[in-house]
Amino acid sequence: MARPVILADECIGCGICVDACPQGAIDVVDGVLKVVNEEACIACGDCVEECPMGAIEEIAED
Repeated sequence: MARPVILADECIGCGICVDACPQGAIDVVDGVLKVVNEEACIACGDCVEECPMGAIEEIAED
């Protein structure tokens, strides 16, 4: 299983990833992406794929 990790310094707050998330697990807060519902995240990778800045990485969890 993997989880998204947001690189806040790279995020421009465009919201493209938010629109791509099928679970509504992320949102732009104060101009930066945040995971707002970790339990809802299904680790699909849609946000990672859609981010034009490469500001989201998937980190494998044990």
